[in-house]
Amino acid sequence: MAAAVWFGRIVNVSHVLCAALGIVVLLDPWSVLAPGFWLSFGAVAAIVYSTVGRTIGQPGRAWTMFALGARTQYVVTLGLVPLTMLLFSQVSLASPFANALAIPLISLIVTPLSLAGSMLPAPLSTMLLGVAHFTIEALALVLAWMSELPLAVWSAPAPQPWVFCFAALGTAWMLAPRGWPQRWIGLVSWLPLMAAQPSRPAEGQMSVTAFDVGQGMALLIETSGHRLLYDTGPYYSPESNGGNRVILPYLKARGIGAVDGIVVSHSDVDHAGGALALLQELRVGWVSSSLWLDHPIVQAAGAHRRCAAGQEWTWDGVRFEMLHPAPASYDDMTLKPNGRGCTLRITAHGRSLLLAADIEAAQEAQLVAHVPGKLRADVLLAPHHGSGTSSTSPFLAAVRPDLALFQVGYRNRYRHPKAQVYERYKALGIARLRSDEEGAVMLDSADGFAPRRYRREHARYWYGR
Repeated sequence: MAAAVWFGRIVNVSHVLCAALGIVVLLDPWSVLAPGFWLSFGAVAAIVYSTVGRTIGQPGRAWTMFALGARTQYVVTLGLVPLTMLLFSQVSLASPFANALAIPLISLIVTPLSLAGSMLPAPLSTMLLGVAHFTIEALALVLAWMSELPLAVWSAPAPQPWVFCFAALGTAWMLAPRGWPQRWIGLVSWLPLMAAQPSRPAEGQMSVTAFDVGQGMALLIETSGHRLLYDTGPYYSPESNGGNRVILPYLKARGIGAVDGIVVSHSDVDHAGGALALLQELRVGWVSSSLWLDHPIVQAAGAHRRCAAGQEWTWDGVRFEMLHPAPASYDDMTLKPNGRGCTLRITAHGRSLLLAADIEAAQEAQLVAHVPGKLRADVLLAPHHGSGTSSTSPFLAAVRPDLALFQVGYRNRYRHPKAQVYERYKALGIARLRSDEEGAVMLDSADGFAPRRYRREHARYWYGR
């Protein structure tokens, strides 16, 4: 686009922009999946749409350049609002001020000093590069302060297609050439975009999202006024975990910035790996776990309580019952973390969900012996991902689920679910869904827990099905 402008070759702006887009796609077809692709072409399209054919004062004058730069920033800021809401479920209110500070500093101070410092001999180069470095450090401190302001970012759920299209048309109206009637009316198109609220179940009902986090567990349970996370996904690397790679992006896309509680069933990293990241980024009411009191997650939690059999609470007509572990189990130092997994039963309008963490055969036998009447559930989160140490026949007979969820990683090294266990569910007539095949699974008690499967609703050829 810049080359076309410099050489005076722009006959039709859309033709030049589409030619550039076509070349990029030919070189890298998968670039269309990257947010940067759409943001880059969107920014250029907005600038060209709003400035081609316009003149601002006499070229070369400082005021002319300032006015052109200010207008370009104004156009990019407004033009990308619908796109950033679609891609990131948020728009930065601080970015115009940050850019107004950063662009002149980088353009007029940092870049010239860096270029000069790279060519001049020492000690002059050291001095120039030091000034450039100091400028960047000071800028970073100011930008960090701006990013932490209460109103630095506006967040809302990711827009529906019609909301995005309506906002994009309104934005085009606002950026139309001078003389276009009532351009301010375009702001009206942003109201559905910016004022959307997260969806919620009806009173007395619950919805469940079983995330696709690989080899690990993580579910979001929502009632009409509360939200609970059960487990937080696995730890992948020092920078990556189920919390910051899967759960937080999903919550952000839904416009959810807080949860009322988090249950961390036990200390294994495939269940607790994302907890610290979530506690850093989310407002969390309380944490319930079977962790020792010196565990980092317990230390990071604002309010913590140990999960224990007998705990009960009700949110918006939905009942939560903790069935395991027994309080006395915390005195048994020989018990593995799996044996203390927080087992939770949730009931809404006669429909029940049983979350059994990684309990094994001994704990299943204890539940069948002590609380057989509380085990019945329509949906069962398969204990220990369908390992050979769990899902005993007496336990499954007591639960009698219609559907079992297996949260497992593709080709996981444990080979979960074990073939004989998976067949055991089939032999009992229990429907089975695996996250490595179906992706995330969504359930709603209002429609009888009829499953919705992410990979069926958002099919892609690389899913292999």
